[in-house]
Amino acid sequence: MAWPILVLHGPNLNWLGQREPEIYGSLTLAELNEQLQTEAVALGAVLTCEQANGEGALIDAIQRAATRGDRGLVFNPGAYTHTSIALRDAIAGTGLPTVEVHISNVYARESFRHHSYIAPVAIGQISGLGIDSYRLGLQGLVAYLQRYDRNQTA
Repeated sequence: MAWPILVLHGPNLNWLGQREPEIYGSLTLAELNEQLQTEAVALGAVLTCEQANGEGALIDAIQRAATRGDRGLVFNPGAYTHTSIALRDAIAGTGLPTVEVHISNVYARESFRHHSYIAPVAIGQISGLGIDSYRLGLQGLVAYLQRYDRNQTA
């Protein structure tokens, strides 16, 4: 079975490889997406990868994913993690199983990063493992879908 999944990158992640490499590493967003596509094939998933800096565009992407029948979401909401009730509501409203991922350990950073509006509506959260947070998030989501998704696609 192949599960269509959206990998959604939030604000400033288009600058991966350039922005604060000591925190976010040297891999570019295109390279990250390529690695995730390879991982998806091995897991039996089909990925759509999108990035947006604006909150509204991220909400639109989540709603599009639900409308087209995606089975889940791997989401790095970036700084919106700590501020966006609207993104939380989009995830809750669509019912998409969501894994929240972060490259850095948000709990080892500034105190304002210690609260997530997304975590309560996500099936899990992975942070602090660098780019591997995405890979592990994808693996966890596929494992969840294998156990619980009753509407698998061929």
